[in-house]
Amino acid sequence: MFRTHRSRAAVLTSAFGLILASSACGGSPAATGSGPAGGGGTEGKTIAFVGYGDASPWGAAYNKTFKAELAATGVKINDLASMDAGVQVQNFNQAVSQKPDLIVSALWDTTAMAVPIQKAKQAGVPVLIVDGRPDPSVANDVMAVLSDNEKLGEFAAQNLIEGLKAQKRESGKVIVLSGTKSMLVTQDRMKGFDRIMATAPQYSVIEDQDTNWDPTASGKVAQQLFAKHGCAGIQAAYGMADYMALPIVQAAKQAGCKVGGADGLVVTGGNCFKAGIAAIKAGEMYGTATEDPITIAKQTADYVKRYFTGQKPPQTEMVKEDRVTAATVQQFEEQCSQA
Repeated sequence: MFRTHRSRAAVLTSAFGLILASSACGGSPAATGSGPAGGGGTEGKTIAFVGYGDASPWGAAYNKTFKAELAATGVKINDLASMDAGVQVQNFNQAVSQKPDLIVSALWDTTAMAVPIQKAKQAGVPVLIVDGRPDPSVANDVMAVLSDNEKLGEFAAQNLIEGLKAQKRESGKVIVLSGTKSMLVTQDRMKGFDRIMATAPQYSVIEDQDTNWDPTASGKVAQQLFAKHGCAGIQAAYGMADYMALPIVQAAKQAGCKVGGADGLVVTGGNCFKAGIAAIKAGEMYGTATEDPITIAKQTADYVKRYFTGQKPPQTEMVKEDRVTAATVQQFEEQCSQA
């Protein structure tokens, strides 16, 4: 499933402003510091950064933090970030041909990026993947700093189940507005979400729509679903990022539906942002989860420093994630309000 992200780039900057992202497993020695760039220090090392573009609020915050954390190290970063899956493949291949000391990449289309990653291995260029895991066929060929996406999906389901039970509902219909389904980020979150939802079969998912991490598309689809099912036909909703959950809240209000409280729509987000925290405090979202861009950007930069200085970090590190509700919002407000 290969898809473009130009539409997402066009809308995220404007739409988000209106409605406003360690445990470790051992790795192979070749991937953990003994490759062509591992050891010797950071000064003069080169990174090709093939990540998410700045048009994404999550990407913009991640990119700014990642670069700032490495600014004093002497590492040179060639920014090849993009919001388009096809352009990302081209940029990654370009990076391989330039033979930097390290390629750092967040993957739009995991299947499409498998061959470029294989090319990097053949060329002897080490690759660090961030956020979502790579295609299983190349998982052993890269290093990784990953969000715990299955856990994030579990947290979303826990929020919905907890919220519905607090309303004493014996049954309920749930809608899901997900990120791009070609990404393992999305697939892994849904795996965790479905696993926990299966423990409460009285609450059933009636719609699962791919809205491409796009707040405008999320709002339009939410409006269509409330028109289709009515307020009485939807009791809970999961927007995979806070900037996808907030349009659900808006659409529900526009449809005349109650939101939150003792009998209103139960909404959960993810990829916590400042606007999501405000919505939880206002009682319009039941909860969210961390996966904020600042935390993972700092951990990625730290990983790069350890790799370049020969400290041989593990092949894969997982970022610790947390569930956020009204009961814990003060604990995570600062972490989640930097983007």
